[in-house]
Amino acid sequence: MALFPSEVWLKEYVDKINSSKEYEEAAATWEGDICFIFEAQPDRGLADDLWAWMDLWHGKCRDSKYGLSPEEGEKARFVIRAPYSRWKQVITQDLDPIKGMMSGKLKLKGDILTMIRHVKAAKALVNVAGTVETEFLDDQA
Repeated sequence: MALFPSEVWLKEYVDKINSSKEYEEAAATWEGDICFIFEAQPDRGLADDLWAWMDLWHGKCRDSKYGLSPEEGEKARFVIRAPYSRWKQVITQDLDPIKGMMSGKLKLKGDILTMIRHVKAAKALVNVAGTVETEFLDDQA
């Protein structure tokens, strides 16, 4: 079971993305990299902001990085930030990512219309995230 957030979790997620037929079909026309910022919540076990990046290209993840610098992460076409607990809601599928962006629960830097046009790809990414056997920081015994 992979701890979220961690480099191991990201690697497992990327492996599952690249083997997902659902994502491959839904994201066939998607081009662009995304940086995810997991904002610190010390009371939940995340002391500092963490940055993770994925290069998503036509239904595959070509590359990923965990723990990159803010300067590097800000170069991504899309940057999505939220507190750790909000990301947990996305992964457990308690929060739809597009609705989260529209309501401001997830803060997007980038073209929201592109995200809306690729809503099936976004939902497929969340579905894939839900298949990673995950242990969350604040659920550790």
